[in-house]
Amino acid sequence: MKKVLKNVSFVILLLKMCIIFGQETASKKIIIIDVGHGGIDSGAIGINGIQEKDVAMKIALEILRLNEQAEKPLDIYLTRYSDTLITLSDRTKLSKALKADLFVSLHCNHSQNKKAIGIEVYASRKQSNYSEESVYLGYLFEKVLSDQIGYKSRGVKFANFQVLRETVDYCPSVLLELGFLSNGDEENYLSNKSSLSKIASAIIINLKNVSYERNVN
Repeated sequence: MKKVLKNVSFVILLLKMCIIFGQETASKKIIIIDVGHGGIDSGAIGINGIQEKDVAMKIALEILRLNEQAEKPLDIYLTRYSDTLITLSDRTKLSKALKADLFVSLHCNHSQNKKAIGIEVYASRKQSNYSEESVYLGYLFEKVLSDQIGYKSRGVKFANFQVLRETVDYCPSVLLELGFLSNGDEENYLSNKSSLSKIASAIIINLKNVSYERNVN
């Protein structure tokens, strides 16, 4: 029964998003913020118990808050707005239904090496319509996060993550690993409300500065 309710909730969200999209002008840019994990999927767990799903959610909600305060807010939608498990396929389906211009997935990292630190930005290994734009955006995110919050960069990398593989055909897409929960210092940083606001602000700055063509497919 819970699974049925979850699926119904997602369909309702999808319909609402489609209605909103239908009311927007053709010149608007649609940005999807994919909030990693959720529900029973906690993602990485820090050495002091912090959960990746919660960090991603807090950053995403702060992005929305900062965006609403902007003079010219962007059209930003989340793949989840609460602690709910949304399948990877449903996340990419939502993005495609909204005809997204950009897909950004938020995550935190984990390593057996407790000294591992820094950010990683991923683009899809799959060669497709928006591969070059995705890599370019990856480097922009890497730079703004490093410059604005002083994060050590571990580089822009390539992976076969499903959310990237299934979006790169119709829009630029990147996945951000925003620090290691397995590292004490970075877990403490990601536990701080002010720090999460800095990360959200850096992401907003990049979204506002990026210039990309609208997907007309």
